[in-house]
Amino acid sequence: MTTPKPDNSQVSTLQTVLLTGASGYVGGRLLHLLEAQPVKLRCLARSPEKLRPLVKSSTEIVRGDVLDPPSLEAALQGVQTAYYLVHLMSGSHDFEQEDRQAAINFAEAAKRAGVQRIIYLGGLGDDADPKLSPHLRSRHEVGEILRTSGVETIEFRAGMVVGAGSLSYDLMKSLTDRLPIMICPRWLATPTQPIAIQDVLDYLLAAKDLPQGVSRIFEIGSPDVVTYGDLIREYAGQQGLRRWLIIVPVLTPYLSGLWLALVTPATYEVGRHLIEGLKNPTVVRNSKALEAFPIKPMGVAEAIRLAIRESAS
Repeated sequence: MTTPKPDNSQVSTLQTVLLTGASGYVGGRLLHLLEAQPVKLRCLARSPEKLRPLVKSSTEIVRGDVLDPPSLEAALQGVQTAYYLVHLMSGSHDFEQEDRQAAINFAEAAKRAGVQRIIYLGGLGDDADPKLSPHLRSRHEVGEILRTSGVETIEFRAGMVVGAGSLSYDLMKSLTDRLPIMICPRWLATPTQPIAIQDVLDYLLAAKDLPQGVSRIFEIGSPDVVTYGDLIREYAGQQGLRRWLIIVPVLTPYLSGLWLALVTPATYEVGRHLIEGLKNPTVVRNSKALEAFPIKPMGVAEAIRLAIRESAS
């Protein structure tokens, strides 16, 4: 009896997905979720030998650097969806220029390679705010560069990502753990909508399977509008800590950065840029994400509860 040959027309071709930033906080978590998806996963890494022990044998790693345009050609070849989770703030004093050039390099290479979609994680903040911090301004500029490339770009804008290992969350945690009395600038009352890392990952994964369309910006956050002071109080309350916040009229970003360098694991430069961003309201101004995705982000108290639990495990 002759065995019938498979009908190749019915055999689906797995989507090839490129992940950049796999060694970072969000990218590292997204990496393992993508490995469980029915995709062909490829990672761009400056040091493949460091990433190899962290991935499955089926995950391809390509040596490359977003600041080295020729290295992007092989990485993007045959890719349908590319995750752009690159941020050079931690490694450069001139991060705005380097982030700009990196985005240009990646966008142009993606366009040449025929990439169908770029998924990018940026930051909340009002583009019309003349006092938008350099950090947030750079995040928005990168999104604009990707969108104007001609490749469909799904840009998520988020505030503080709440989760064990998130730099912004860890800064808040370290300050609250170490300082019973905190001298705080008045802009600690700036409104913000943090988001749990679990919800960020859900959005990033879901974006891969959106129907093809035009480039879009989705603002994402918890349902709670809070202040940074509220976050400190919520974390302290869940940990059983008594903390006093003393508000002062002026605490310059320069002094704040030095302060952070002394009391937290963050470097001065990164801490300074994050502190500058606290002056800007980072709230969700439209409901497009809730309309486009079946994702209901958790509240701040639950997000902090999960982060504390993860830190303790």
